[in-house]
Amino acid sequence: MCGRLVQALPPEMMRRLFRVTGGDLFNSPPRWNGAPTDPLMIVRRDPETGKNSLDLVRWGLVPHFAKDLKGGARLINARCETVATMPAFRGAWAKRRRCLVPADGFYEWKKSGKERFPFFVTMADPDEVMTFAGLWENWKNPETGEWVRTFTILTTGPNDLIAPLHDRMPVIVPPEDWERWLAGEDATDLLEPLPADRLRMRPVSQRVNKVGNEGPDLLDEVA
Repeated sequence: MCGRLVQALPPEMMRRLFRVTGGDLFNSPPRWNGAPTDPLMIVRRDPETGKNSLDLVRWGLVPHFAKDLKGGARLINARCETVATMPAFRGAWAKRRRCLVPADGFYEWKKSGKERFPFFVTMADPDEVMTFAGLWENWKNPETGEWVRTFTILTTGPNDLIAPLHDRMPVIVPPEDWERWLAGEDATDLLEPLPADRLRMRPVSQRVNKVGNEGPDLLDEVA
């Protein structure tokens, strides 16, 4: 599962990294504790221009048939095993509305009694950006006519690093497959856990547990 992430990469850096030529470049603040319904940067293939676009998009997919935005908070992840058939996601999947969600890493928790201890998971190579496989969708507010764009992150079974904490983990797309995922080609082979040796994990402050807490100190390792 992926329910909290860090996205502190400068937008301009993401534009260069993903060869973005279109989209809105917002002066978006870094997110050290990004949570569901937050606006986060995603990279998608613009269906009109065919080029990569960098956009601020609401986390939590809202299907086109939804009556309101409320359900999106529950649809932050899509299981690879059912994404093609689950009503909420199958439209975006069939239309190949794929996206990449760049991140510094994500948080996962280990329970001990009544307490939850957070861990920060990032790439083992400090020069490599963690990039999740996602789907995006458009939703039109029936009352105002306003269009809202939302996204979800795909999940798969865990690798050996994540398994002690959770039975799911986000699908992480390696750089050599970014374009293949965005182009909508057959990429079912990517819906697998990234090998554990490409990731590293460290315990961090329980301040992460509160969504409102922000700041780079959340990533400091604790005993």
